Amino acid sequence: MALASLKRQGRLLQIAADAVLVNLGFAAAYWVRYQLQWPWPVAAENKIPYAAYVPMEAILALLLLVVYGMQRVYTPQRGRSWIDESFALLSGTATGVMLMIVLTYFLPDLSYSRVLLPLAAMTMLVLLIVSRIAKSIIVSRMRRKGVGIKQVLIVGAGEVGRTVMRTIVARPELGYRLVGFVDDDPNKGQTDLGRIKALGSLDNLPTAISTLNIDMVIVTLPWMYQRKILRIVRQCERHRVQVYIVPDLLQITISQVGIETLGEVPMIGMREEAISHGWRVVKRIVDIGGSLTALIAGAPFALVVALLIKLDSRGPIIFQQIRLGEREKPFTCYKFRTMRQNAEAEKAALMEETNGDKRLFKMKDDPRITPLGRLLRKFRIDEYPQFFNVLRGDMSIVGPRPPVPIEVENYLEWHRHKLDVPAGITGLAQVSGGSDLSFDEWALLDTWYAENWTFLLDLKIMLKTVGVILIGHGAY
Repeated sequence: MALASLKRQGRLLQIAADAVLVNLGFAAAYWVRYQLQWPWPVAAENKIPYAAYVPMEAILALLLLVVYGMQRVYTPQRGRSWIDESFALLSGTATGVMLMIVLTYFLPDLSYSRVLLPLAAMTMLVLLIVSRIAKSIIVSRMRRKGVGIKQVLIVGAGEVGRTVMRTIVARPELGYRLVGFVDDDPNKGQTDLGRIKALGSLDNLPTAISTLNIDMVIVTLPWMYQRKILRIVRQCERHRVQVYIVPDLLQITISQVGIETLGEVPMIGMREEAISHGWRVVKRIVDIGGSLTALIAGAPFALVVALLIKLDSRGPIIFQQIRLGEREKPFTCYKFRTMRQNAEAEKAALMEETNGDKRLFKMKDDPRITPLGRLLRKFRIDEYPQFFNVLRGDMSIVGPRPPVPIEVENYLEWHRHKLDVPAGITGLAQVSGGSDLSFDEWALLDTWYAENWTFLLDLKIMLKTVGVILIGHGAY
């Protein structure tokens, strides 16, 4: 009851804040139009005092709040990003302002500025979106301090369990922290997935709940284990822990399932591709336009980088390596060289010395990297030549990192799902920690991307990439 009351208070507070921002936006638009006289001068006889616009402002504010409500802006949704909310606000503002323009068109007083409403739409949107960004930053900082975070434990590390893990790891904005998992299969229950701890068999569940301060347990066991599931539910109830059950549906990943009808008979089928043909065309158009723009606009800077590499150390400017793209198709990947000559020949010795992961070898203080190369890697400049790969169709701007063949030889079957979509220069893993992630964490993120691809997701990753590049985080 207290939680429901808290949510209602938060919703009312958000509506009140938006009402204030909408009115401030209208006032700002009036100032721009009549004081700055933008975008063109206002004739003296057409100048109208602000008080005359107050009724219009009040009607518009009420109209917008109703439309925002219809767009579910004020419906609590855990994990909704400021980008998602901004799209809803954009749609709602456009709808509300268009309705207001239609209403004012029939008013007898034609001295009202027809430019004021479009201006108001822009100023309101700026204020509303800035407020969402500020809220997102505040929530993010609070969650980093542990406020509002739910500690989650997964029961079952099969395909469905990994699907849940992928979602939690890929979407930190949901506010869940994956503490670990239990599984009766010794190969699963005793093997960590990166920083996600394997906590042993199902018998360890009560101890794990008590010692790790678990808030939520998610059960992903097959339905054949009904008695075990019921026992787990009772254990969670005794410990006053939330428990949820995810149906396994014959171990089919949820994102692979499509529902169709045969007349009035519903049928469950398998989707053939993660990205449909139509969206592949859109993605390819964006790739061609984006890569051409980057190659042309960045050409002078790339020439300077090439000269610095030549002066810094001996060897070719461009490093070429065989990588595997979509469906494990090999291609030659291009990068600015960041290591000394014969660095590849030294890799095996370094891997053995450091006990490195053969599926993704990353070394923070890799002695093979040149001083200039370290700087190029920090700000992802070394990957600039890969825009040629994008232009050729080997890669996409956004997608999982293309692995080398020897890495794929050591993949498990579920790791290979990341190769169901085009490889990319940037991707979900790169903007979620990059080189700081273990291979299993990287694979969870890339596989989630491959299973849940949307065009909007690509746009979000591109926006996040800009921020990651500017701060130089997670690359070495």
